[in-house]
Amino acid sequence: MDRQKAIELLHQYIKSTNMLNHCFASEAVMRSLALRLGRDEDKWGMAGLLHDLDVELVKGDMYVHGQETGRILKELNVDPEIIDAIRMHNETSSGEKRSKEFQFALAAGETITGMIVATALVYPDKKIETVQPKSVIKRMKESKFAASVRRENIMECEKIGIPLNEFVELSLNAMKKISNQIGL
Repeated sequence: MDRQKAIELLHQYIKSTNMLNHCFASEAVMRSLALRLGRDEDKWGMAGLLHDLDVELVKGDMYVHGQETGRILKELNVDPEIIDAIRMHNETSSGEKRSKEFQFALAAGETITGMIVATALVYPDKKIETVQPKSVIKRMKESKFAASVRRENIMECEKIGIPLNEFVELSLNAMKKISNQIGL
């Protein structure tokens, strides 16, 4: 599946502008991670783009989220590694522990996008451009800030060999490049 078909698929299943923007942000972060680690940028980007394809379909039910995306993508003959990473990004529905670099990267990459957006939204200008990595890390330590963000997923960046500070900076820079597209 090429990127244009993936975007058409996203628009078929996702109506929320915020959710679409999250998918585009996750794609940017995953591409940046792939480049940093010498992995397939298109494959990792596709996983970031499509990871929440079913979130509106399953009405946010975390016990099935990811599984329905896997079914849809399997019918479309999408790369099984992409399907596996998407299925595993939500440990609540899979009931399995992530064990592969691609799985850790997607869980960390898509989760940091939420933390970065949440951090930007508390700034007066509400712009990613002004967010600093240290601010994101500080917010990660605040238990009530962005309560829906699973901070332990972000820490999986270390399982792929990227220290937290570098991971946050890399992710933030990737999102800054598309900040106009995602409205932040």
